[in-house]
Amino acid sequence: MPDTPRTTTGTTTDVLVVGAGPTGMTLAGDLAAAGLAVTVVERRPHETSNLTRAFGVHARTLEQLDARGLADELVEKGRPITRLRLFTRLSLDLTRLRSRFPFLLICPQYEVERVLERRARAAGADFRYDSEVLDLRQDADTVEVDVKGPGVDRYTLRAHYLVGADGVRSAVRERLGLPFPGRSVIRSIVLADVRLAEEPEGLLTVDGTGESFAFLAPFGDGWYRVMGWNRKRQVPDSEPVDLDEVKEIARTALGTDFGMHDARWISRFHSDERQVPAYRVGRVFLAGDAAHVHSPAGGQGMNTGIQDAVNLGWKLAAVLAGHAPEALLDTYEAERHPVGRMVLRSSGAIIRLAMAHNPLQRAARSLISRVLDRFRPAAYKALGMISGIGIAYPAPKGSHPLTGKRAPDVELTGGTRLYEALRAGRFVLVTPADETPCVPDHVVRAHWAAGARRTALLVRPDGYIAWATDEHDPARRATALRAAVAGRAAG
Repeated sequence: MPDTPRTTTGTTTDVLVVGAGPTGMTLAGDLAAAGLAVTVVERRPHETSNLTRAFGVHARTLEQLDARGLADELVEKGRPITRLRLFTRLSLDLTRLRSRFPFLLICPQYEVERVLERRARAAGADFRYDSEVLDLRQDADTVEVDVKGPGVDRYTLRAHYLVGADGVRSAVRERLGLPFPGRSVIRSIVLADVRLAEEPEGLLTVDGTGESFAFLAPFGDGWYRVMGWNRKRQVPDSEPVDLDEVKEIARTALGTDFGMHDARWISRFHSDERQVPAYRVGRVFLAGDAAHVHSPAGGQGMNTGIQDAVNLGWKLAAVLAGHAPEALLDTYEAERHPVGRMVLRSSGAIIRLAMAHNPLQRAARSLISRVLDRFRPAAYKALGMISGIGIAYPAPKGSHPLTGKRAPDVELTGGTRLYEALRAGRFVLVTPADETPCVPDHVVRAHWAAGARRTALLVRPDGYIAWATDEHDPARRATALRAAVAGRAAG
C-alpha cells in the first residue's frame, strides 16, 4: 500500500515572509517588533554558513540598522573602509559621506543575518526552516500558501499579506507567474576567501586589464575576499575552480597575487541583470533578489534588499494596525522599483568599465576616470547613490524641498539622536523645544537639541522625511503641524 501523504491543517499569521536572508529577516524583525504575527518560511536547513557572497554594508544600510539598535555591534565585528580605489586612477574618500557611518563596512553576510535573526526571534517571529513553498493562492482578504516541511508533505499557511524575499530563484515569483526579464551580464566569476602572505594597502581595490579584472577586500581578521574574472576562461558554473586560477586572475588584473594561500572557500558563478516588472500582485509583494538582481560591482545587492524591507515593513504595519489606508502599500513599488532600476544601471556600468577590452572601450574608461577625478562633485554624487545616502523618494508637487529626502541623524534634546528615536518603529515629529503639539500614540514627539532652528520635520519610520515646514506664523504653523500629523503620519 502506498504511503499516505502527511498533511496538517493550516495556521494563520498577519504576514508570511518567504526567505530568511537579510531582506526577509529585516522585514520579519520590523513586523514582529510592531506587534504583528509573522511567520518566516526558508527552504534551507537552519545552518548559518560563512560561505557567502555579500560582505559589504553601505552607509545607508548601517543607518537603517542603527535605527534598530544593531549597527554598532556590526561595526565592532567588521572593518571600516574609508577609501575606494577604482581603476588605478580614481580614489574616493568615503569620510566625505555625511553620515554617522562614513565608510563601507567589510562584514560578511552571515554576521548581518545573525543579528537580524536574533532581533526577529526576540520580537516573536516564527521561523520555519527546511520548508519549501509548493503553491500559493490569494483572494480579496487572504493569501494561502502550501508548504512542505520537515516530516510533513503538505500544510497550508494563511496570511493577510505575503512577501517573497526568497532570492533570484524565487518560488513566490514563479507561482505568481511573473516574468523576470533581463540577461546574463558576465559569466564565470570566481570568488574566494584567502589568506595573504603580503598585506596590500588598506583599500578596497578593483582594477582590470581588459582580459581580466579583480576585486580585493579585507575582512579584518586575516581573511580577504577576492573576486575575479578571466575573459579567456568562460566556463559553466559547474566547472571546478582552484586557487591557482584565482591567483592567475589576480596577477593579471592587479599585478600581484599577494601570496594567496589557504583558501577556505572557492566558488564560480555568473551574474544576471534582471528586474521584475511589478513588485506587488494583490496581497503578495516581492523584495530583494526576488525582485531584482545585478552584478556584484558596487556591493549593492544585500544593501538594496534590506532597504526594500525597511520601506515595506512600516507600511504593512501601518495598514494592519489601522493607521493607514490599504493604498499606502502601492507606494512600495512606486518608491523602490526606480531604486532597483538605478542599482542595475550603476552596478552594470562599473562591471562594464572593469571588463573594457578593446582600445576604444579602455580609452573611454580612462576618460571617465579622469573626469570623475577632476570633477569631484560628480564622483561623490555617484558615491552617494551607491552608498544609499543620496537616494530620495518622489514628493508631491508643492512639497517642502526636504520632503522625500533621507533624514540626517540630527541631535535631539536629552542627549539622543534621531535614529535612536526611530528605534520605536514609529513616525517622529521633530520641532523646536518651545513647541509641544499633541500627537497620536503612533507618533514620537522630539525636539531639536539646540539653536534657533524653526524647521519642523515629520520623519517616517524608515528615516525619510514625510513632511517639513519653515512657517513662522504661529497660527498657520500650528495648523500645518496638526494636518501633517493627522495626514502624513496616517500614511
